[in-house]
Amino acid sequence: MTIKNRHDLCNTRRWVVKIGSALLTNDGNGLDYDAIVLWVKQMADLMHQGADHSRIEIVLVSSGAVAEGMKRMGWNKRPDSLYKLQAAAAVGQMGLVQAYESQFQKHAIHTAQILLTHDDLSNRTRYLNARSVLLKLITLGIVPVVNENDTVVTDEICFGDNDTLAALVANLIDADLLVILTDQQGLFDSDPRQNTSAKLLHEANALDTALDSMAGDSKGNLGRGGMATKLRAARLAARSGAATIIASGREQAVLNKIYQGDAVGTLLMANQEPLVARKQWLAGHLVMKGELILDQGAADVLKRKGSSLLAVGVKQVKGRFARGDMVVCLDEQQQEIARGLSNYNSDEANKIMGHASSEIFTILGYVDEPELIHRDNLLVV
Repeated sequence: MTIKNRHDLCNTRRWVVKIGSALLTNDGNGLDYDAIVLWVKQMADLMHQGADHSRIEIVLVSSGAVAEGMKRMGWNKRPDSLYKLQAAAAVGQMGLVQAYESQFQKHAIHTAQILLTHDDLSNRTRYLNARSVLLKLITLGIVPVVNENDTVVTDEICFGDNDTLAALVANLIDADLLVILTDQQGLFDSDPRQNTSAKLLHEANALDTALDSMAGDSKGNLGRGGMATKLRAARLAARSGAATIIASGREQAVLNKIYQGDAVGTLLMANQEPLVARKQWLAGHLVMKGELILDQGAADVLKRKGSSLLAVGVKQVKGRFARGDMVVCLDEQQQEIARGLSNYNSDEANKIMGHASSEIFTILGYVDEPELIHRDNLLVV
């Protein structure tokens, strides 16, 4: 859905919630278990209210692993060495995941650990794999706890901050809302630590260039992200139509207040419908790797309804492509009908073309998706 103001927040369904290091570790003093208890309770409250079809789905992007590892090993300063940083992350991740798992269990909610690198989301096959597992987890009522895979990243592939990671996850799962919880109340018109007259910005368009000078470039000692990275994250999230709220994680019942539309934090709205944004991304950023020749019936259905493409409607497969590659869909007169991300590679597509979805398992021995191309990943031209 498109969020135009705070009144729309109660109608959102899919949230990405990001919690920063300064909050999680009480400014470096180890994990703040009391705060984690409160945030988990708020997320559980949101997930348990309403009917099944309208309950909020949550993906949690959590910082804190490096900071917790530093605390456990007695380090007072963030390491400059990549390998020491990775060691801290490996040690701290244990405590971080245990803290979330134990608290969510009290509310009869399971959690799952998801570690990602930038390479996972730039590789088309891994992108679809990550999307599929995240969507499956949240539809099962499980909270994925996502973090950057600091133990294997290098400087060339790291996200750089969990604000960016959270925004990319919002893109990945077509979230309605990205909530960035920080140690600040939100985005001010100037730095409140230097200007006591600074005013909190309650609502704005994420793409408004006037916000750049307001965000500045400040950041804390523990995390890599400042307000500027949060603004960049909001703009990344807006690519798939998600709005962003930057708010204080120390505000009492902050997540409940956001859902109720209370005036907490800064709401940065996307300027386009989520589906439109995703289709624009599909149209402009990927290279065609293969062709699917459709029968007349499938071509007509795609043109009229823009529905998913099923293997039964495919007459011929051309080219070599992997799962997640962009392919073009042509009618029998070789006219382009659509383009989209294939759920199967070219060898698999050749085997299942012309067959019903119910036959895929018999043919391949497994089923990734019932559609050859899902409508969310399909652009009708």
